[in-house]
Amino acid sequence: MPELLPEETLREVVSLFVRLVEAAGALVIFAGAAVAFVRFLLVAVRRREEQGFVGVRLFLGRFLVLGLEFQLAGDVLRTAVAPSFGQIGQLAAIAAIRTALNFFLGKEIEREGRVVDAARPPAPGAAGGPGR
Repeated sequence: MPELLPEETLREVVSLFVRLVEAAGALVIFAGAAVAFVRFLLVAVRRREEQGFVGVRLFLGRFLVLGLEFQLAGDVLRTAVAPSFGQIGQLAAIAAIRTALNFFLGKEIEREGRVVDAARPPAPGAAGGPGR
């Protein structure tokens, strides 16, 4: 039975996909960092309160988490075509590090989000707020 797609061609196609996915991750991280930097400057000039900086950190953290997910997807794709045991071990180590980073970033975002929500005044008409 003839091969549908030669392994070398498949490797080249997957390699292209890996570069595209990793570039997307890098672009997400860069875009988030650039916008977060602008937001940081605005907060620093307009308000010098700590709460404004927490919002900037949360914003950037969300982009970092998403960008790391793209990077991890690229790593998984890289080992999709006939991986060696060395590549599988390398993927496991990279996946563990990136998953740990994502976990702790996610926890930080969640914790800081609760702090921001607690500091926000209740909306008028909301349960427990003015107007009830």
